[in-house]
Amino acid sequence: MATGWMSDVEALMWNVERDPYLDPTFGSLTLLESMPDVDHLRGRLLRMVDNHPRFGQRVVAPAGRLTPPAWCDDPEFDIDHHLRVLRLPAPGTHRQLLDLATRLVQDPLDRRRPLWEFVVIDGLADGGGALVQKIHHTITDGEGVLRIAAEFLDTGPELPDLGEPTSLGPRPGPPTSPVALVADAAAFAARRAVTVGRHIAGEAVGLAAHPTRVPATLTTTVATTRSVLDQLTITDRSLSPLWTGRTLRRRLDGVDLPLSSLQASARALGGSVNDAFVTGLAGAIAEVHREAGHPVEALRMAMPVSVRSRGASGGNAFVPARVVLPVGDEDPRTRFRAVHAVLERVKREPVLGVVDELAMVANLVPVTVMTRVTREQARAVDFAASNVRGAPVPVWLAGARVLADYPIGPLTAAALNVTLLSYAGTCHLGIHSDAGAITDPDRFVALIEASFADLFAASA
Repeated sequence: MATGWMSDVEALMWNVERDPYLDPTFGSLTLLESMPDVDHLRGRLLRMVDNHPRFGQRVVAPAGRLTPPAWCDDPEFDIDHHLRVLRLPAPGTHRQLLDLATRLVQDPLDRRRPLWEFVVIDGLADGGGALVQKIHHTITDGEGVLRIAAEFLDTGPELPDLGEPTSLGPRPGPPTSPVALVADAAAFAARRAVTVGRHIAGEAVGLAAHPTRVPATLTTTVATTRSVLDQLTITDRSLSPLWTGRTLRRRLDGVDLPLSSLQASARALGGSVNDAFVTGLAGAIAEVHREAGHPVEALRMAMPVSVRSRGASGGNAFVPARVVLPVGDEDPRTRFRAVHAVLERVKREPVLGVVDELAMVANLVPVTVMTRVTREQARAVDFAASNVRGAPVPVWLAGARVLADYPIGPLTAAALNVTLLSYAGTCHLGIHSDAGAITDPDRFVALIEASFADLFAASA
């Protein structure tokens, strides 16, 4: 029997990833003061698998297209397939580490096994260590990973006693009988049909009992339809006249910013830390275009909107949103106000409330067709940005102090993904780019640093 089913959004990511440009795998590069105790980390990860089932499960395709794929325990689960140790070749530079992390995250995960890998890296020139985390988006999102990380992170260097070694023991595999597969899928489809039917019936009864709600309901329906069309039926290509190429060549860079400076700018200008982050990033992107002789006023940005409830961990709890973002104003204060207005509007997009329903319908379309449509829509995005709140205090990984943590967000056919992760007073920006679009990454990093410096000065 299936132990769980993907959500419709997760199933859509799973179905379209046959196109390598739409790979939803994400990860992070964690810098450590020293090498961690790998045996201890192995024990911690086994406990994580025990407490968060998807890390010990593999995906089983459904019987037919009426249900999403299922999560089933992997009867051959082997922690040593998911936790490895590699050594950088001499001289073990930071650039070598960034390039290795990029390749590790880009390498496809084995679909026959649970969809995650942790790689501990030795051989750094500074004597430290590193960890590359690589997780398929169907398991969880970035915020979910951070909440699960409590399973293997500590607030001090002491190694806690894990007690008896965790042993997952024999695990039941997925159903192999065609009859069992069909029965399992039919039961799920029936439950979902009942749920949908009750919802529709409840809405109909409510309108019949309160006819004065009909005009408001029609207005909401029209607004939702317009929002769906705006978000999902983009007919042009990306707005950037510069970032027109797309390749599978990837590059990872990192930038560090003081969290206190972002917070001060946000307070002074009347917005959020996320507004300040996007404003600084937009300034650098606009300057890249100006220097290349292709000035732009606006670009299309993708940004996940979290809907995760407090205390929830694991799974996915976000909805994707795309916005046309004003980037051209050279005054950071004016640009901040424009960015703030756009991001406030996106939080109220009606389409955000019906994403699961739209994904359910999309999953009924032939996969080859949906993959092609998704690729065309994804290419209309110039860049992606995300902001995740990490630990506010220093933490340790298996006895090694964490120095920094750079997210590696999925590109999904965009030219660029910049994800901010705050940790112990510093914001670490993971800059994951398509080398076919960002042809001078060192200059781009310098422009990001300069843009945020301008923002901090303008709001001081």
